[in-house]
Amino acid sequence: MASVSGGVALSCPSKLSHRPSSSSSSSHRRYVFASSVKMAVSVDDKKKSYTLQKSEEAFKIAKVCLSLMGSIGTSIATELMPGGVNSPVRAFKSVGGQPILIDSVKGSHMWDIDGNEYIDYVGSWGPAIIGHADDEVLAALAETMKKGTSFGAPCLLENVLAEMVISAVPSIEMVRFVNSGTEACMGMLRLARAFTGREKIIKFEGCYHGHADPFLVKAGSGVATLGLPDSPGVPKAATYETLTSPLNDLSTVEKLFEANKGEIAAVILEPVVGNSGFIPPKPGFLNALQKITKENGALLVFDEVMTGFRISYGGAQEYFGITPDLTTLGKIIGGGLPVGAYGGRKEIMEMVAPAGPMYQAGTLSGNPLAMTAGIQTLKRLKEPGSYEYLDKITGELIHGILDAGKKAGHAICGGYISGMFGFFFTEGPVYNFEDAKNSDTAKFARFYRGMLEEGVYFAPSQFEAGFTGLAHTPEDVQRTIAAAEKVFRQI
Repeated sequence: MASVSGGVALSCPSKLSHRPSSSSSSSHRRYVFASSVKMAVSVDDKKKSYTLQKSEEAFKIAKVCLSLMGSIGTSIATELMPGGVNSPVRAFKSVGGQPILIDSVKGSHMWDIDGNEYIDYVGSWGPAIIGHADDEVLAALAETMKKGTSFGAPCLLENVLAEMVISAVPSIEMVRFVNSGTEACMGMLRLARAFTGREKIIKFEGCYHGHADPFLVKAGSGVATLGLPDSPGVPKAATYETLTSPLNDLSTVEKLFEANKGEIAAVILEPVVGNSGFIPPKPGFLNALQKITKENGALLVFDEVMTGFRISYGGAQEYFGITPDLTTLGKIIGGGLPVGAYGGRKEIMEMVAPAGPMYQAGTLSGNPLAMTAGIQTLKRLKEPGSYEYLDKITGELIHGILDAGKKAGHAICGGYISGMFGFFFTEGPVYNFEDAKNSDTAKFARFYRGMLEEGVYFAPSQFEAGFTGLAHTPEDVQRTIAAAEKVFRQI
């Protein structure tokens, strides 16, 4: 890790008058705050001690900007961003310590503003499966940007990516692009209800399907990380039709169908859970869900925002040989740019406007930049040997971490499929979110902070899966295992 010198200068000007003077520009607002982060960075080849000074200073100003008002010097505080972040898990609430602010990424590595280098196993939460800032993707984006960044009208790139998705994912005969996984799941839910004429859905505890109101019931991801049972501001009416079951518990699902005959529109799940840690389905569970939904006239929905194009080119449904009725996608199909999609059987998708009456729209949907990055990423993934390589390096990584943890006397379990993995600080096995919650989260926090200091970046929560990519090297894996052995001895 390279040495960095220099400081971060943070400044917040005084609060302006409540009402601008007549000479003020019309662009002024009643309250104007500004902050600047000025960094002078010089890098040398000497190894330095681990420090997050610049990250700490920048994070403080993101959370609270102090300024002086009036001659009495009254101090006021204005938050620039809630908690200093734009997505909760980034705040390190469950692991403690100073959140890091990233300056740049390349391949399998990332650098923070203090100059620390990390092997990255988050990959922007999944999209960076061929590596960060891939040269071919960047070159394609540069060419596309010459034509414009957004058209708000159809473009040929949408057709290209749509054809690639449809040819790859078994369940998708027609697709609609949107701008996030949350938006994809929102559209999917409305469509499932419109097609079946029913309102109730079954979701599984610990599965996260975005932050739309109907899904924030026993959800995973940041909700699990922060220990929030449900989110304030969600009306009871929004979740009244949401039924929940533990994952891998077919008996509960059967009872829900029996108690709600003819009322359930869909069963939705992450076919391999990543939002409460890595939890695969029990053998036969997905098959049983397919059977019970068909018998009851309900739809089976796979949320493959995380698993799509990750555990195989055709996603979890190709890997397990189970074809759902509807599928949601995101992350990888945008190659690191904001994207989402939902698709399924043609007879269902033809209900979506303008082909049908189910309305959904989006200003930036199908924008040329996301389509370009997605096309280039899928081209690379389709090359022979891609998923064999992911399986090989991920297997070496997770086996190495588990072996190191057990040799050091820690209770630990975990697993992987292709480029997706996870481990829990508990003896296991872990079949659902209740099992996952038996993990020693305090120990995970110590392990996490120790690994950061050794230059390894995992997701800052016990309840998030990890990701490998084609840019990870055997050397990355061996360095990570060596770091884990050291940290396991320390904690």
